[in-house]
Amino acid sequence: MGTTTTLTASDGHTLSAYRAGAPDAPRALVVVQEIFGVNHHIRAVCDGFAADGYRVVAPALFDRAERDVELAYDTQGVQTGLRLRAAIPADKTLLDVVAAADALDDGKGGGKVGIIGYCWGGTVAWMAAARTRAFAAAVGWYGGGIAAQNDLVPHCPVQLHFGETDGSIPLSDVAAIRAAHPNVDILTYPHVGHGFGCSERDSFNAAATQLARTRSLAFLARHL
Repeated sequence: MGTTTTLTASDGHTLSAYRAGAPDAPRALVVVQEIFGVNHHIRAVCDGFAADGYRVVAPALFDRAERDVELAYDTQGVQTGLRLRAAIPADKTLLDVVAAADALDDGKGGGKVGIIGYCWGGTVAWMAAARTRAFAAAVGWYGGGIAAQNDLVPHCPVQLHFGETDGSIPLSDVAAIRAAHPNVDILTYPHVGHGFGCSERDSFNAAATQLARTRSLAFLARHL
């Protein structure tokens, strides 16, 4: 189990974050939330990576609009999450994920930090890879806003995961990303939809989740 901590972004904004893993763990990872906040699922994801030997921080990105947000996977949760996401400029979100990366500094200098995000967080991971220099590797799971930002050029290796029956991310978007970024590792999963990696969603697919997680861990291990 992790603990709650407070981060301070470069513009002075303070935000909550969930921290897990040993302080001297060999690898560092920022975990970026879905539109449902740093909820039970995201904390469990962090704990899972901590068990794999990572020191992990998940910043509460909604704190700029509303604090202590944990939403359910239902219609009301989706509507609230979309409203909160829309209220926060992308530039401010990036300040918060960089603050999370800074919090993972081991104090020895030169440490590499990775970032992995889910849903909205997948898009944030893509933006962070291209619009900051804070990360040595980035992984995005079903980031719906990536295709609309196809002009971004990542500064670090990127791996992306998509479900082939995702109703909000058509395969034409995935093909466009692949065409624009042939060096990005893009992986698709047949017969699974959006949010396949969350056991609290109806779309959860255990086999696809395990495969995507294995691939994500191998990718991060190569680059961190």
